Amino acid sequence: MPASDNAFLTALQLILHMDSDLFAIVSLSLQVSLVAVALAALVGLPLGAALALWRFPGRNGVIIVLNALMGLPPVVAGLCVYLLLSRAGPLGEWGLLFSPTAMVVAQWVLVLPIIASLTRQQVEALHGEYAEQLQSLGLSTARMMPTLLWDARVGLVTVMLAGFGRASAEVGAVMIVGGNIEGVTRVMTTSIVLETSKGNLPLALGLGIILLALVTLINAMAHLMGETAKRRLG
Repeated sequence: MPASDNAFLTALQLILHMDSDLFAIVSLSLQVSLVAVALAALVGLPLGAALALWRFPGRNGVIIVLNALMGLPPVVAGLCVYLLLSRAGPLGEWGLLFSPTAMVVAQWVLVLPIIASLTRQQVEALHGEYAEQLQSLGLSTARMMPTLLWDARVGLVTVMLAGFGRASAEVGAVMIVGGNIEGVTRVMTTSIVLETSKGNLPLALGLGIILLALVTLINAMAHLMGETAKRRLG
């Protein structure tokens, strides 16, 4: 049997037997990404809604910057966070570099523009559709925000799933700020790179299978929610 087949079978055994090392890496990956997406949503949802509803000087510039940051190279984001958290940086005294917290910050930087930009698009579309009704109810712009965010909730869950997909598949930024330290900052993507270079293909494949399954699940959930929303809207 070819070595690649043996590695694949061993990888499946690691998953089925719930190998402790493998699932410790998966657990840390999920924790970091979920916290990063949650924190990005706390900022990105109101920021996107505010950009959709308020008109102010420089608004178009802010929108352009956010759209551009959606394609921010992860290594650039990692470098910026590294400089911020390094000993010579403004937050160096906090000692956050090479920790899960630093990885959360790096993923937050990558996910925030995605959530804010896509939220703006969804809220802006709803506002254009319901502006007259909302104004007839005497709602101020500030009071429109929670109403429109709630009405857009299905689409916004899809937005957050997209952000989680970006975070969970990220490797460059988290490797720069996390250091890929065993048992401390080693997540799925960085472990796959390391274990492949070491020739430990079973563990790399096992993590790859789980990561692929996770990304597939996220996309399936986003698709199903989109289809559900379409059916509800007729």
